[in-house]
Amino acid sequence: MELFDAHTHINEDYTDEERAELVSRIEHSDVLYAVDAGSDLATSKLAVTDAKKYYWCYAAVGYHPHETKHCTPEILEEIRVLAKYPKVVAIGEIGLDFHYDLSERDTQRKWFREQIRMAEELKMPIVIHTREADQETMDILKEEGAFSKERKAAFPERPSAGGGTEPDARVLLHCYSGSREMAEQYVDLGATLSICGPVTFKNNRKTKEVAAAIPLCYLTSETDAPYLTPEPFRGKPNCSPYMEYTVRKIAELKNISYEEAAKATCENAKRFYGIR
Repeated sequence: MELFDAHTHINEDYTDEERAELVSRIEHSDVLYAVDAGSDLATSKLAVTDAKKYYWCYAAVGYHPHETKHCTPEILEEIRVLAKYPKVVAIGEIGLDFHYDLSERDTQRKWFREQIRMAEELKMPIVIHTREADQETMDILKEEGAFSKERKAAFPERPSAGGGTEPDARVLLHCYSGSREMAEQYVDLGATLSICGPVTFKNNRKTKEVAAAIPLCYLTSETDAPYLTPEPFRGKPNCSPYMEYTVRKIAELKNISYEEAAKATCENAKRFYGIR
């Protein structure tokens, strides 16, 4: 079985012992690939280090909306340099978070736009964080050309639900929690949706509806570890091997086998990140 954790945080503030235990658990599981997502300069640097150290690990580098109050043009230039390292496969996670407002909204908007532009220049996939800012996130992505014909032309086409191929914008909505209607709009624009642990929560009808309705070819799966732990481990720190439970729920919602769901979400993530 091959599982791909399309978004995790191995770069969290773990002790050496905790990190060694986490790595061991991943390496003794069915998780064959994981993308370590940065949230600021320090975690982006650590993600690059992790990608160098672990054969199964790849990195995304960028500034999370919570941390954008610390970003500067000089720091963004350092992120740009990191983005060119081997095994760095995306700019992320970037976006807007109007739930906590840990950075001022105009500051979030500024650095979100700047990082989209950087991804455009570097022709790299983009990993999006959005919370209580769904429509504005989509609007900014459109305004900055994240779904443009020019951007799509920089990437190979992806399989379509109709059995052919279609342009791929290489925009991933990490831990998608929006509506089915918006999910369908994103897919039509060329985006990919990543399904996370909350799809296993009993009362989370909205994400279940999305996972059931959106064709499998447009879905990946992730943990966002150590956050958003799926059932039956909810309340404990998440880790990449727990994504099995998310993939099993996707399979159940789509009335397919676990093996089919695991293979498809893994292949979709490999294609999205350009991993051969």
